[in-house]
Amino acid sequence: MTIHKEGYTSIALCILFIFILNAVIQFYFPQAFVIKWIIYILSFALFVTILQFFRSPSITIGTDDKMVLCPADGKVVVIEETVETEYFKDKRIQLSVFMSPINVHINRNPISGIVKYFKYHPGKYLVAWHPKSSTENERTTIVTENKAGIAILFRQIAGAMARRIVWYVKEGDAVTQGEQFGFIKFGSRVDVFLPLGSTVKVGLGEVVKGGQTILAELPAIVAPARPVKTSIKKKA
Repeated sequence: MTIHKEGYTSIALCILFIFILNAVIQFYFPQAFVIKWIIYILSFALFVTILQFFRSPSITIGTDDKMVLCPADGKVVVIEETVETEYFKDKRIQLSVFMSPINVHINRNPISGIVKYFKYHPGKYLVAWHPKSSTENERTTIVTENKAGIAILFRQIAGAMARRIVWYVKEGDAVTQGEQFGFIKFGSRVDVFLPLGSTVKVGLGEVVKGGQTILAELPAIVAPARPVKTSIKKKA
């Protein structure tokens, strides 16, 4: 099993914690056989949980400019028409994927193209399925435009447990569909905003795979987007 680079520090801290905990139990309770074995079992379970959370499975990714790939492993929790208020300022189709702590938390580019907009938003840590988490939680907003001029917006959203969002892209980058653009640690959500006329290929409650499941088919032609003009401060 391959471990993602974002997991090295967390795994090292987990090992250190387990070592100290077991050393203390061994030193202060040398005769407490039952207690020691309970701690051993819990320590092993914690280590396996952390290890599998940061796993980085090898997958085969096919690219298709007409399709939108799922950006993360998880379950579809929202499919609705809504108004996107940060960049497009118009109606879009929103698809949201909830990632539980047992899912792979690698985030992948849903389409190939040029990153037209990026912004990091500090914020709250509401549970990821809360309706306001999309606009009030810590998050990033990314807009990528493909070679046909169709742009989609997607967000990494931190949840109640996720306190660390990582991204690998910036404005002006050329990105490839299915490649990694970021990582979110411990339970979170990704929102995707598609142009009206897109054909949704998944259902509410469906389990999806990042870089493998097709979320939607893009329309052949869409009206040009009218992005909001704003001063963008990038996080170093």
